[in-house]
Amino acid sequence: MSGKQLGEFLRARRRLTTPDQVGLIQIDDRRRTPGLRRQEVASLAAVSLDYYIRLEQGRECRPSDQVLGALARVLQLGPEAAEHLHRLAHSGICDRGRPQQTDRVHPDVLRLLDSWDDKPAFVMNHLLDVLAQNSLFAALQEGLEHTDNIMRFAFLNPAVRELWVDWEAQARLRVAHLRAAAGADCSPTLLELVEELSDASEDFRRMWAHHDVCTDAGASMCVHHPDAGDLTLRYQAFSVDCAPGQRLIVFQTDPGSPSERALAKLAGLRHRQSSKSGKQGVPWELHDLDEVGQVEVAGHPATGWT
Repeated sequence: MSGKQLGEFLRARRRLTTPDQVGLIQIDDRRRTPGLRRQEVASLAAVSLDYYIRLEQGRECRPSDQVLGALARVLQLGPEAAEHLHRLAHSGICDRGRPQQTDRVHPDVLRLLDSWDDKPAFVMNHLLDVLAQNSLFAALQEGLEHTDNIMRFAFLNPAVRELWVDWEAQARLRVAHLRAAAGADCSPTLLELVEELSDASEDFRRMWAHHDVCTDAGASMCVHHPDAGDLTLRYQAFSVDCAPGQRLIVFQTDPGSPSERALAKLAGLRHRQSSKSGKQGVPWELHDLDEVGQVEVAGHPATGWT
């Protein structure tokens, strides 16, 4: 499977790289091939055309680091995309020593989430499943559907296009992050998620076909909330070292800004709703305590990335 993934990645990135980008002079402007031709990539990377064709066809899946470096240069891959290329080529070797991933969230992380009553926060895994969240994060997309997974939330929920002010850019970033986080993973769960989204969303198919790779470590996004109004949220992502593959995402607003006041308004609305319904305390349900003190999160109101 790694050879097939490698070939798909090379083919997609070749088609997105123009002759002008690599300094080739176009004498014939009637090119039928989008992007570079195979022989152009092979020549620029100093490999034979036959060898490069075998790479794209998945028949050669163990290229040297020197060849991978040359291909990354020709295709003008950024650092993360180049690392992704290496991971695809060496997936069988690299995955043997990779720690086992888990969807169990440590109790200390859950308590930390609950302690932030002024900051939306949640924990996700490498497939962008939401594993745990605090009540303020839940309030940001209360009443919306497909909140168990960020990708489903972005592409299967029409209302999110109104919530996310720049939906196209945010959706592209989520797709690129899924590629970066999943790496060479071809587990049934990932394949099922990609198939589900591809069948349901033309936008997802278009973005996934680009093979963009970018870890969303932190940035800002604009949200239009029906009750709180417009918010500009800055967020940072932190790796949870005790649980490989998990990331803690924390949102903040600029001090003294209209967004800070809007978020405080939303927190107040959430608190009043919780008081009326009699629901107090942590917004997640815990069970299945294991021998090392970790817990499985279940029944929490999981939501997608705002």
